[in-house]
Amino acid sequence: MRRFFTVIGGMGTAATESYVRLLNARSNAKKDQDYMDYILVNHASVPDRTSYILDHTQENFYPYLKEDIEQQSLLKPEFMVMVCNTAHYFYDDLKKLTTIPLIHMPHTAIQTMAKQYPDEHRIGLIATKGTLADGIYANEIEATGREVVLGDQQIQDMVMTLIYDNIKEHNRVDPELYHEILKQMHDRFGVNVIVLGCTELSLAQEKAPDHPYQVIDAQSIIVDKTLALGRAFREDEAKGKAMLDEIMQ
Repeated sequence: MRRFFTVIGGMGTAATESYVRLLNARSNAKKDQDYMDYILVNHASVPDRTSYILDHTQENFYPYLKEDIEQQSLLKPEFMVMVCNTAHYFYDDLKKLTTIPLIHMPHTAIQTMAKQYPDEHRIGLIATKGTLADGIYANEIEATGREVVLGDQQIQDMVMTLIYDNIKEHNRVDPELYHEILKQMHDRFGVNVIVLGCTELSLAQEKAPDHPYQVIDAQSIIVDKTLALGRAFREDEAKGKAMLDEIMQ
């Protein structure tokens, strides 16, 4: 297989399924050959990212991702994408392991946000405790000259319940809980744009999109970017590389 890309997922599997489902649906395929050429690595046994970020005595997830990057690099995909926001904690280290471009999902999402909402200067962020602790998204948002609004402990507890108890443990989305989180971020903290900084939150958005709030769905954005790149590389390698260079900036 040539001119394909690699998706490193399984963190968690339900969220990765959402990515693949959206990617295939948005391909608008009329026949088998219209779908994208890609390899999916569903590395479900990667240790919990947030647990390690908050407590370094927990098992380090870096060796697992290192193995994925090194193995996939041997196959020479055009690019790789890692569909777990918190896993970007080790992005710089992983990028050094390969000559294959590794798309930075949080950076790509926030660059898209800045273009889509140029007049919004206070941006809400909901994510795992690991992502918040590391500043993966906060740094990206602040780099665009905007203020990051994180909510409070009550909202964070609700977010962790949705991600871990509802989705990871029971494989279900609680629409009322998801909508209540967005409502409180908007009503209590006065933000008009809310970044979904976890792929499980992207799954919640896929399953329960019927709300009036403006969200930046990082996984949905990456679906569109990888789809556009896949089509560009299939059409013309030079066109694909030019588009990839723009995304990697």
